[in-house]
Amino acid sequence: MNFEISKERLLEGMNVMNSFGTRLTGSRGHNEFICWLKGEISAMNIPIFSDPFYFRRWEEKRSAIEIIDGDEKTEIPVSSAYPYSGQTSADGITEELVYVKSVKDIPKTTGKIAVFSVANVNFLPSEIAFNKRTSYPEDVVLEKKYEGPVITSFVQCFYGIVSKLSKAKAVILIWKGLHDDMIEGQYLSFIADYQNIPMLWVNETNGKRLIEAAKQGKKAKFVLEAEIEENAFTESFYCIIEGRNKRENVIVNTHTDGTNCVEENGPVALLELMRNMKDTVPERTHIFVFTTGHFRLPHFEDRRTGAFQSVSRWLAMHRDLWDGKGEHFKCVADLTIEHLGCKEWREIDGEYKYTGKPEIDLVYTGNEFMDKLYIDTVRSRKNVRTMTLRGHNALHFGEGQNFFTMGIPEISLVPAPYYLCVASDSHETEKFDIGLMAEQTETFARLIEKIEKIPAEKLGKSDGYSILKAKSVSGGYDFSLKGLADKISSAVKN
Repeated sequence: MNFEISKERLLEGMNVMNSFGTRLTGSRGHNEFICWLKGEISAMNIPIFSDPFYFRRWEEKRSAIEIIDGDEKTEIPVSSAYPYSGQTSADGITEELVYVKSVKDIPKTTGKIAVFSVANVNFLPSEIAFNKRTSYPEDVVLEKKYEGPVITSFVQCFYGIVSKLSKAKAVILIWKGLHDDMIEGQYLSFIADYQNIPMLWVNETNGKRLIEAAKQGKKAKFVLEAEIEENAFTESFYCIIEGRNKRENVIVNTHTDGTNCVEENGPVALLELMRNMKDTVPERTHIFVFTTGHFRLPHFEDRRTGAFQSVSRWLAMHRDLWDGKGEHFKCVADLTIEHLGCKEWREIDGEYKYTGKPEIDLVYTGNEFMDKLYIDTVRSRKNVRTMTLRGHNALHFGEGQNFFTMGIPEISLVPAPYYLCVASDSHETEKFDIGLMAEQTETFARLIEKIEKIPAEKLGKSDGYSILKAKSVSGGYDFSLKGLADKISSAVKN
């Protein structure tokens, strides 16, 4: 194979993808994007196999909050709606605001609008979630504390349950400790099941006005209209490029649903790889998998394959394409491609802005051999900041997780910028770098070429999760139980 990655074709594909708008699971934009992808692949004469699904789809249509003080009404801007939380009528809910400062305030929310502050989760050492293998260049480090909108919403996802138990009518969640611009439009949390209570996010600045109004016993009008579609259609699909070896294959995967230009642009990269392979006969069969449901995980996860990513359903349905039993294909390697071309944006001197650097490429590698293979491949790159990781403490972000848990050696690209889950009119294109995307796609092209020549025995198996003990990702200390105890002891003494 002789790959020639075209930046121009990638950019053209990105422009087409963005033209469909936000591509939430099963939405019109998502289905149109899938239709376009399948059309491009059909033009390559590559077989397509589809797995249709039907589910209950929820999507925000209108949201608003107004503080009511007698005849005076003050509009409070909404940052975003909590996905699959619930809905109101067009007239909304008008009730007293109750600020829940502590547990004892929860019973007061019965029949009212509960107001919670959701503090940035910035107290966990990054080594709780990540175990470093290698970094390139060597000075690449992550923040000392694992924080941001995604982890905060994932960890603090209990407000809907608490409010339903107290029989509140609606919930307002106030971001705390995160820049107002950073959290605008965040589609979070997408890992929670249907909440059956309407919830809205508000930034910290506007949240202070709501807290003050609640303390004064004021009422508010709360509106969250949603479109509910029973039996909404969506689909996963996969394509097979047959190789000479009819027993071994390599799986290249991503997902198709997403919020903006980087989440998820992996399908555009997969198209470019397939264009380069369509007229070849590789040594091994290559299966390109495009899954749905990443933004509706509670409906699409299948834990029989050891994790809750959207590809779990595909793996459970198609064991004949990867598990190596009897006459089944044996998958000897997985390449997962997500979130290409991310620029690094951070809060600097009170402003949320571009740092001038690419976002760090977080890459999970299944074992030491795959790790070395990846690092050796990126050394020739011009624009690269990468850190490789081992799945740690049962945590492994991105669609490569299920392959890792099933023992398949992986190389999984999953950068995690703070704007990853933002739905915006700009599609976050100001935070995207097409040149970086081209280099990342080129890296995976080179990996495909190299893996072709490596025996399955040498590729090995994934080495499983590490537990507790972790090599530092932040340049601080290597994490262990003893190290944690020393930190706690020091903090108590201070």
